[in-house]
Amino acid sequence: MRFCILGSGSSGNSALITTEGTRVLVDAGFSARRLGRLLEAVGESLGQIDAVFLTHEHGDHSSGIEGLRKFPQVRIFANHATAKAVQADLSYRPSWQTFATGDRFTFRDLEIESFSVPHDAHDPVGYRFSTGRADDLFEQRRSLAWVTDLGHVPAHVHERIRECDVVAVESNHCPRMLQEDSRRSWSTKQRISGRHGHLSNQATGELLASVASPRWRRIYLTHLSRDCNSPAAVEAALAPARGRVSCEFSIVGHGQGTDFYEF
Repeated sequence: MRFCILGSGSSGNSALITTEGTRVLVDAGFSARRLGRLLEAVGESLGQIDAVFLTHEHGDHSSGIEGLRKFPQVRIFANHATAKAVQADLSYRPSWQTFATGDRFTFRDLEIESFSVPHDAHDPVGYRFSTGRADDLFEQRRSLAWVTDLGHVPAHVHERIRECDVVAVESNHCPRMLQEDSRRSWSTKQRISGRHGHLSNQATGELLASVASPRWRRIYLTHLSRDCNSPAAVEAALAPARGRVSCEFSIVGHGQGTDFYEF
């Protein structure tokens, strides 16, 4: 399995997973033109993408679907509520592959498990992607969890990330910077910091320290707020977790992407 984040932040989110048998995007929060440029930068193209897995309908995760009408081979996976919400703003009907939240299913050589997350969307989900047979001694099973846009962390999310090799989780804001921000209204600050908003750096650090799985190989800290967070603030808040977690950490700054990680 190879993984890279094409871009992450309030302006857009998308990541690429490739295996021997497929290439899929997790979210498509950039225009199709920009997604094409981001893919070209890592040696891929939209013409090679087989599917998109949507976490929820917000524009910074789904705005690229309209432009994908030029790529009819791309299947769009989403639960029923997300598909309905996104479809309402589209000028065409993509190849929807709908599922019920909590379903486990396969797409080519990927096994996908969806699970609910608490966010202010219709029915937001996280995903666990796995490939390789668990009973094959010569082909070790690999798993990746994608968990962004959640205001708190229910117990079932702890369990979904525990047995993964790679975890991409949001570390959205520094509480102090959020409260001091003069451009956001009080109600917006309440929404962001609420139980259906976004995880703060401290909450993410507490999550990682409490699970501290020995299986983890790399943790990606994603979806950083441009105005209310910084890599330095994330690093400071994660100091306690680093004492308990021995894997590599990658902080994905405002809107930036990453190189491929193979595992």
